[in-house]
Amino acid sequence: MENTSYIALSRQNALWRQLDVIAGNMANANTPAYKSEQMMFREYLMDTRSSDRATGTKLSYVQDMGLLRDTREGSFTKTDNPLDLALHNDGYFQIETEAGMRYTRNGHFRLDEGGMLVNSQGMAVMDTADNPIIMAPNEARITITPDGSVSTENGIVGKIKVVRFANDQEMRKIGDSLYETTQDPQTVDRPAMVQGMMEESNVQPVVEITKMTEVLRQYQALQNILEKEHERQMKAMQVFVSRN
Repeated sequence: MENTSYIALSRQNALWRQLDVIAGNMANANTPAYKSEQMMFREYLMDTRSSDRATGTKLSYVQDMGLLRDTREGSFTKTDNPLDLALHNDGYFQIETEAGMRYTRNGHFRLDEGGMLVNSQGMAVMDTADNPIIMAPNEARITITPDGSVSTENGIVGKIKVVRFANDQEMRKIGDSLYETTQDPQTVDRPAMVQGMMEESNVQPVVEITKMTEVLRQYQALQNILEKEHERQMKAMQVFVSRN
């Protein structure tokens, strides 16, 4: 296969993976606090050989090098559920899982059978001392202030921990709106928490549909190049055979 086909195929492979990323964004357009992603590309140069020297001109291939997460805040939606929390600016809630501490911006919380504050999967939400937050039986009037202090009619229960990291892009998604990272968490002393609100996904469906349309057009154009290159090679072979 000629170099033209290899280069076109490298771009097609990258576009196919980009299409997967776009599809993932659209599938999570209604997931609370989901952050959209986009593919990052770079040029990959490879030497070619010529008859008179070891290397000739360089060929330029397309290589996808990773994902870039859009960490911008999503819009807030009022729910009037006292255990729904949204975070302004940067920061993550700290969640205790069987595998250790994990982090999320999805503040859709509830109380389990024992009165412990947990996320949708039943994992404990941590306080500033890395302990679960537990309400006493029959406590009903739950108030959470912007700094994360949790109170009931019987007084202060605890303070929800909010942390940040040096590089959000190094955080890895593990499902259920949770992230993991090897970075050390830094406690946010003055978080901006809003009770009775949920942060929505920052995915913009119209933008994603536009991206998908453009990717499909590029993919089809490359497919056309590959087909014409194949026809050119076949004609060249037929001419060579007829002359010999």
